[in-house]
Amino acid sequence: MTINIGHIKYANCTPIFTALESHFDCTGYRFVDGVPAQLNAMLRAGGIDLSPSSSIEYAMAHEQYCLLPELSISAIGPVKSVFMFSRVPIEELDGAAIGLTAESDTSVNLLKVLLARKYGFTNTFERTTLPLAEALERFPGLLLIGDLALKGAASGSGFFCYDLGQLWHEFTGLPFVFALWIVRRDAAREKHAELKALARDLVAAKKLAYDSYAEIAAGSEERAWLSEEALVDYWQTISYELTEAHLEGARLFFRYAFEMRLIPSLPELRFLE
Repeated sequence: MTINIGHIKYANCTPIFTALESHFDCTGYRFVDGVPAQLNAMLRAGGIDLSPSSSIEYAMAHEQYCLLPELSISAIGPVKSVFMFSRVPIEELDGAAIGLTAESDTSVNLLKVLLARKYGFTNTFERTTLPLAEALERFPGLLLIGDLALKGAASGSGFFCYDLGQLWHEFTGLPFVFALWIVRRDAAREKHAELKALARDLVAAKKLAYDSYAEIAAGSEERAWLSEEALVDYWQTISYELTEAHLEGARLFFRYAFEMRLIPSLPELRFLE
Protein backbone atom coordinates (compact mmCIF):
# COMPACT_ATOMS: atom_id res chain seq x y z
CA MET A 1 0.00 0.00 0.00
CA THR A 2 1.46 3.37 -1.02
CA ILE A 3 1.75 6.07 1.64
CA ASN A 4 1.25 9.60 0.30
CA ILE A 5 3.58 11.94 2.21
CA GLY A 6 3.48 15.73 2.12
CA HIS A 7 6.92 17.20 1.46
CA ILE A 8 7.42 20.84 2.39
CA LYS A 9 10.03 22.27 0.01
CA TYR A 10 11.65 24.40 2.69
CA ALA A 11 15.20 24.15 3.99
CA ASN A 12 13.94 23.12 7.44
CA CYS A 13 12.64 19.82 6.02
CA THR A 14 15.71 18.99 3.93
CA PRO A 15 17.73 17.03 6.54
CA ILE A 16 15.09 14.47 7.49
CA PHE A 17 13.78 13.92 3.96
CA THR A 18 17.34 13.62 2.61
CA ALA A 19 18.29 11.10 5.31
CA LEU A 20 15.05 9.16 4.75
CA GLU A 21 15.57 8.92 0.99
CA SER A 22 19.30 8.16 1.32
CA HIS A 23 19.16 5.40 3.93
CA PHE A 24 15.72 3.75 3.75
CA ASP A 25 13.57 1.93 1.23
CA CYS A 26 11.12 4.56 -0.04
CA THR A 27 9.53 2.51 -2.84
CA GLY A 28 6.25 2.41 -0.90
CA TYR A 29 6.13 6.20 -0.48
CA ARG A 30 4.88 8.94 -2.81
CA PHE A 31 6.20 12.39 -1.93
CA VAL A 32 3.89 15.32 -2.70
CA ASP A 33 5.57 18.75 -2.76
CA GLY A 34 3.95 21.94 -1.51
CA VAL A 35 4.12 24.87 0.89
CA PRO A 36 2.50 24.38 4.32
CA ALA A 37 -0.84 26.00 3.44
CA GLN A 38 -1.21 23.78 0.34
CA LEU A 39 -0.31 20.59 2.21
CA ASN A 40 -2.66 21.48 5.07
CA ALA A 41 -5.52 21.67 2.55
CA MET A 42 -4.50 18.39 0.90
CA LEU A 43 -4.25 16.65 4.27
CA ARG A 44 -7.71 17.88 5.30
CA ALA A 45 -9.20 16.77 1.96
CA GLY A 46 -7.54 13.33 2.03
CA GLY A 47 -5.19 14.01 -0.87
CA ILE A 48 -2.24 12.88 1.28
CA ASP A 49 -2.01 10.50 4.23
CA LEU A 50 0.41 12.44 6.41
CA SER A 51 2.71 15.43 6.35
CA PRO A 52 4.98 17.51 8.54
CA SER A 53 2.20 20.08 8.70
CA SER A 54 1.30 23.26 10.52
CA SER A 55 0.53 22.63 14.17
CA ILE A 56 -2.49 24.93 13.83
CA GLU A 57 -3.88 22.56 11.18
CA TYR A 58 -3.92 19.79 13.78
CA ALA A 59 -5.85 22.09 16.12
CA MET A 60 -8.33 23.11 13.41
CA ALA A 61 -9.38 19.54 12.55
CA HIS A 62 -7.96 17.33 15.31
CA GLU A 63 -10.94 14.95 15.15
CA GLN A 64 -9.58 13.78 11.77
CA TYR A 65 -5.94 13.40 12.83
CA CYS A 66 -3.36 11.72 15.00
CA LEU A 67 0.36 12.43 15.36
CA LEU A 68 3.65 10.63 14.90
CA PRO A 69 5.66 10.58 18.16
CA GLU A 70 9.17 12.02 18.65
CA LEU A 71 9.00 14.31 15.60
CA SER A 72 8.35 18.01 15.07
CA ILE A 73 9.77 21.16 13.53
CA SER A 74 10.24 23.44 16.52
CA ALA A 75 12.30 26.21 18.03
CA ILE A 76 13.67 26.58 21.54
CA GLY A 77 14.45 30.25 21.07
CA PRO A 78 15.28 31.62 17.60
CA VAL A 79 14.02 29.65 14.59
CA LYS A 80 15.77 31.84 11.95
CA SER A 81 13.10 31.28 9.29
CA VAL A 82 9.94 32.88 10.73
CA PHE A 83 10.38 36.65 10.83
CA MET A 84 8.27 39.73 11.10
CA PHE A 85 10.03 42.45 9.15
CA SER A 86 9.07 45.99 10.09
CA ARG A 87 9.72 49.59 9.12
CA VAL A 88 9.50 50.59 12.79
CA PRO A 89 10.30 48.96 16.15
CA ILE A 90 7.72 46.35 17.13
CA GLU A 91 6.68 48.46 20.13
CA GLU A 92 5.24 51.01 17.64
CA LEU A 93 2.95 48.57 15.81
CA ASP A 94 -0.15 48.79 18.04
CA GLY A 95 -3.17 49.40 15.79
CA ALA A 96 -1.20 48.79 12.59
CA ALA A 97 -2.22 46.64 9.63
CA ILE A 98 0.25 43.76 9.27
CA GLY A 99 0.97 41.94 6.00
CA LEU A 100 0.95 38.14 6.18
CA THR A 101 2.57 35.47 4.04
CA ALA A 102 0.11 33.36 2.05
CA GLU A 103 2.23 30.24 2.72
CA SER A 104 1.60 29.71 6.44
CA ASP A 105 -1.15 29.21 8.99
CA THR A 106 0.71 28.41 12.24
CA SER A 107 3.10 31.37 12.04
CA VAL A 108 0.22 33.72 11.16
CA ASN A 109 -1.64 32.67 14.31
CA LEU A 110 1.54 32.78 16.40
CA LEU A 111 2.05 36.39 15.34
CA LYS A 112 -1.56 37.22 16.26
CA VAL A 113 -1.08 35.59 19.69
CA LEU A 114 2.21 37.38 20.34
CA LEU A 115 0.98 40.83 19.34
CA ALA A 116 -2.18 40.45 21.45
CA ARG A 117 -0.81 38.57 24.48
CA LYS A 118 2.86 39.58 24.74
CA TYR A 119 2.39 43.20 23.69
CA GLY A 120 -1.30 43.85 24.36
CA PHE A 121 -1.81 45.20 20.83
CA THR A 122 -4.88 45.32 18.61
CA ASN A 123 -3.99 44.83 14.94
CA THR A 124 -5.55 44.07 11.60
CA PHE A 125 -4.04 41.56 9.18
CA GLU A 126 -4.02 41.07 5.42
CA ARG A 127 -2.55 38.30 3.29
CA THR A 128 -0.09 39.45 0.63
CA THR A 129 2.21 37.89 -1.95
CA LEU A 130 4.19 41.10 -2.48
CA PRO A 131 7.99 40.85 -2.15
CA LEU A 132 9.53 42.14 1.08
CA ALA A 133 10.44 45.69 0.05
CA GLU A 134 7.17 46.28 -1.82
CA ALA A 135 5.08 44.84 1.01
CA LEU A 136 6.75 47.17 3.51
CA GLU A 137 5.79 50.16 1.36
CA ARG A 138 2.16 49.13 1.93
CA PHE A 139 2.33 47.69 5.47
CA PRO A 140 4.50 48.75 8.44
CA GLY A 141 5.06 45.05 9.27
CA LEU A 142 5.26 41.85 7.22
CA LEU A 143 5.39 38.18 8.27
CA LEU A 144 7.50 35.84 6.11
CA ILE A 145 8.34 32.19 6.70
CA GLY A 146 10.58 29.49 5.30
CA ASP A 147 13.06 30.18 2.54
CA LEU A 148 11.69 33.68 1.81
CA ALA A 149 12.27 34.59 5.47
CA LEU A 150 15.79 33.15 5.39
CA LYS A 151 16.56 35.10 2.22
CA GLY A 152 15.03 38.30 3.61
CA ALA A 153 17.07 38.09 6.80
CA ALA A 154 20.25 37.41 4.83
CA SER A 155 19.65 40.30 2.42
CA GLY A 156 20.71 43.06 4.83
CA SER A 157 17.55 44.96 3.91
CA GLY A 158 17.86 47.41 6.80
CA PHE A 159 14.37 46.65 8.15
CA PHE A 160 13.73 45.65 11.74
CA CYS A 161 13.62 41.86 11.91
CA TYR A 162 11.88 39.89 14.70
CA ASP A 163 12.26 36.13 15.10
CA LEU A 164 8.90 34.72 16.25
CA GLY A 165 10.52 31.69 17.85
CA GLN A 166 12.64 34.01 19.99
CA LEU A 167 9.64 36.19 20.92
CA TRP A 168 7.61 33.12 21.99
CA HIS A 169 10.47 31.76 24.09
CA GLU A 170 10.95 35.14 25.80
CA PHE A 171 7.20 35.23 26.52
CA THR A 172 6.66 31.65 27.73
CA GLY A 173 10.04 29.98 28.36
CA LEU A 174 8.81 27.04 26.24
CA PRO A 175 9.62 25.62 22.80
CA PHE A 176 7.35 26.62 19.94
CA VAL A 177 6.12 23.77 17.75
CA PHE A 178 5.71 25.09 14.22
CA ALA A 179 4.94 21.73 12.61
CA LEU A 180 3.86 18.28 13.73
CA TRP A 181 3.87 15.06 11.73
CA ILE A 182 0.11 14.81 11.23
CA VAL A 183 -1.58 11.59 10.08
CA ARG A 184 -5.15 11.22 8.88
CA ARG A 185 -7.00 8.81 11.18
CA ASP A 186 -8.54 6.96 8.22
CA ALA A 187 -5.02 6.36 6.87
CA ALA A 188 -3.91 5.25 10.35
CA ARG A 189 -6.61 2.58 10.26
CA GLU A 190 -6.11 1.45 6.65
CA LYS A 191 -2.29 1.60 6.49
CA HIS A 192 -1.40 1.02 10.13
CA ALA A 193 1.56 -1.35 9.70
CA GLU A 194 3.07 0.77 6.90
CA LEU A 195 2.71 3.96 8.94
CA LYS A 196 4.29 2.35 12.01
CA ALA A 197 7.26 1.35 9.85
CA LEU A 198 7.49 4.86 8.38
CA ALA A 199 7.39 6.35 11.89
CA ARG A 200 10.34 4.18 12.92
CA ASP A 201 12.23 5.13 9.74
CA LEU A 202 11.60 8.84 10.29
CA VAL A 203 12.91 8.78 13.87
CA ALA A 204 15.98 6.89 12.67
CA ALA A 205 16.39 9.36 9.75
CA LYS A 206 16.23 12.26 12.22
CA LYS A 207 19.09 10.76 14.24
CA LEU A 208 21.13 10.10 11.08
CA ALA A 209 20.53 13.66 9.92
CA TYR A 210 21.88 15.11 13.17
CA ASP A 211 25.24 13.47 12.43
CA SER A 212 25.43 14.47 8.76
CA TYR A 213 24.31 18.09 8.42
CA ALA A 214 27.54 19.12 6.67
CA GLU A 215 27.24 16.29 4.15
CA ILE A 216 23.55 17.05 3.53
CA ALA A 217 24.30 20.77 3.10
CA ALA A 218 27.02 20.07 0.52
CA GLY A 219 24.51 18.32 -1.74
CA SER A 220 21.40 20.37 -1.06
CA GLU A 221 19.49 22.61 -3.48
CA GLU A 222 19.64 25.41 -0.90
CA ARG A 223 23.37 25.77 -1.62
CA ALA A 224 22.31 27.93 -4.58
CA TRP A 225 21.45 30.76 -2.20
CA LEU A 226 22.80 29.88 1.27
CA SER A 227 26.30 28.78 2.26
CA GLU A 228 26.97 25.32 3.67
CA GLU A 229 27.99 26.88 6.98
CA ALA A 230 24.77 28.92 7.18
CA LEU A 231 22.67 25.85 6.38
CA VAL A 232 24.35 23.76 9.08
CA ASP A 233 23.94 26.60 11.58
CA TYR A 234 20.24 26.88 10.65
CA TRP A 235 19.59 23.14 11.03
CA GLN A 236 21.40 23.07 14.37
CA THR A 237 19.04 25.86 15.52
CA ILE A 238 15.90 23.86 14.74
CA SER A 239 14.58 21.26 17.17
CA TYR A 240 13.20 18.17 15.44
CA GLU A 241 12.24 16.57 18.77
CA LEU A 242 8.83 16.29 20.46
CA THR A 243 9.51 16.20 24.20
CA GLU A 244 7.17 16.95 27.11
CA ALA A 245 8.35 20.58 26.99
CA HIS A 246 7.46 20.76 23.29
CA LEU A 247 4.01 19.34 24.03
CA GLU A 248 3.53 21.85 26.85
CA GLY A 249 4.45 24.65 24.42
CA ALA A 250 1.98 23.33 21.84
CA ARG A 251 -0.82 23.06 24.39
CA LEU A 252 -0.20 26.63 25.60
CA PHE A 253 -0.28 27.95 22.03
CA PHE A 254 -3.52 26.08 21.39
CA ARG A 255 -5.03 27.51 24.58
CA TYR A 256 -4.17 31.09 23.58
CA ALA A 257 -5.47 30.43 20.04
CA PHE A 258 -8.72 29.02 21.45
CA GLU A 259 -9.18 31.95 23.84
CA MET A 260 -8.68 34.33 20.90
CA ARG A 261 -11.17 32.30 18.80
CA LEU A 262 -8.53 31.42 16.23
CA ILE A 263 -9.41 27.70 16.53
CA PRO A 264 -12.84 26.15 17.16
CA SER A 265 -11.96 23.91 20.13
CA LEU A 266 -9.11 22.83 22.39
CA PRO A 267 -7.45 19.77 20.80
CA GLU A 268 -6.27 16.69 22.61
CA LEU A 269 -2.87 15.47 21.37
CA ARG A 270 -3.46 11.94 20.09
CA PHE A 271 -0.66 9.75 18.72
CA LEU A 272 -0.53 6.91 16.23
CA GLU A 273 -1.08 3.80 18.35
